Amino acid sequence: MARMPYADPATLGEEARATLERMPVPLNVFRMMAHAETCFRPLVSLGTAILARQKLSGKLRELAILRVAQLSTARYEWTQHVPLAQALGASDEQIAALERGDLSAPCFDDDERLVLDFTTEVVRDVRPCDETFERFLGRFSPRELVELVLASGYYMMIARLLETTDVDLEAPAGTRMLDAVQRWANAKDGESES
Repeated sequence: MARMPYADPATLGEEARATLERMPVPLNVFRMMAHAETCFRPLVSLGTAILARQKLSGKLRELAILRVAQLSTARYEWTQHVPLAQALGASDEQIAALERGDLSAPCFDDDERLVLDFTTEVVRDVRPCDETFERFLGRFSPRELVELVLASGYYMMIARLLETTDVDLEAPAGTRMLDAVQRWANAKDGESES
């Protein structure tokens, strides 16, 4: 059971209430996040950008998010992101290897292992060592490097919110949230092209 009540839409300001009501899947994490009324909409916007607009591949992003969840012992985050990782190409073997912390498992290719090593160092050490940083830039663009740092940081923050407040775990949303976020991002792209 959550350590404190979820935000009550009736007591929220207009912007926070509208943001919560527009959520395509009313997950408990959003109901808890809504307490931070002035931060809620920007946080949702950042999460949307991470899930739908990054150049970094979705599969690599989701493997990184699962690594953050595993290192943070954030079961809620793990449970919600496993179906997304699978939908974007992560295998059951990769999920199992991540769950046990085996980054050297042969199921990961060199790029996946590099992303996981980079994410691990960002989470554990705040900054990756020079060797990991240079290897990453030798394979990925500066944009992808910054996107990975931002995605890792965002999901570290969410993990800490989840664990601090003990958000109740509901059934995984599967790809419903990702599908809705991608539709929203595509609609926004269409608006900017008009």
